[in-house]
Amino acid sequence: MAAGDGAAEQSRLAAERVTRLRRELERAERNAHSWSVGAAGEALVAEKMKELEPYGWLALHDVHWPGRPKANLDHVLVGPGGVLIVDAKNWSGEVRLWEGNLRQNGYSREQEVSGVLHQAAALAAFLEPDHRRLVQGWICLVGQPQLRGTTSSGVRIEGLNTLGQAVTALPAVLDPAVVPTIHAYLQELLGGTTSPRLLTTAEFSSRPFERGQFNPADSAATSLRQWRARPVRAPKARTSPKPRGRSKRPSCLGAGLQFVFLIVGAAILINFAFSYRPTLPSVPRPAPTVVQTVPTR
Repeated sequence: MAAGDGAAEQSRLAAERVTRLRRELERAERNAHSWSVGAAGEALVAEKMKELEPYGWLALHDVHWPGRPKANLDHVLVGPGGVLIVDAKNWSGEVRLWEGNLRQNGYSREQEVSGVLHQAAALAAFLEPDHRRLVQGWICLVGQPQLRGTTSSGVRIEGLNTLGQAVTALPAVLDPAVVPTIHAYLQELLGGTTSPRLLTTAEFSSRPFERGQFNPADSAATSLRQWRARPVRAPKARTSPKPRGRSKRPSCLGAGLQFVFLIVGAAILINFAFSYRPTLPSVPRPAPTVVQTVPTR
């Protein structure tokens, strides 16, 4: 090894480390900027939602995404028009909705649109069947305040300035008295310290299902009927179900065999009827008179 080779090698390794750390720093700065811009956008959307309270709408902000411990829902609106999942996007550049496809600077944002659909489906799983169909997924664009439309998958796109008008224009589908109940239910469910578990068929996709391997309390079985204050009724005595007898309806094979036997039996009867000849009573015939002639002498 020549003089200075060891120091040169250490200098090269140090330079590579500086380059790697500089890239990580730039990536961290971009992420911090994105989070900062996103947080500012969410704050603007939350301010807009405060204007909807006189119209009977109640909001939740930055709550858990059911089944996703490390993800959150930006905004949830509950009001006369249903339950809305509003995902705030503070995108820069050119954002267009072309033929049902959302694009930013020419790039497809279908992944973000699909994410809103997944959020709405996860939240709907915790509601009563009559309320699940009232859940909608929306995207609010902060940097494009006047853009509005609907994607091909049914996600509503509204700008920051068109959001309030679009929400209040929704037809009433919920009783105003039920809105605070659903809001309080979702607040307790999604506003806790941990994300609620969402039991789906994915739990059993890699292994066969076995009876008793899951707890019904872990699934989305909590009903709003249990949440409302109602008088407790005494449980009715269970009666053992009556045993069901076998169906008396013959099967296709049995019916076919019966039909064949019927045809064969009818053929035998007809053949016997044509071949049958009654025996006539015998009439006694007189015995011939034998006359013996004696020759004369």
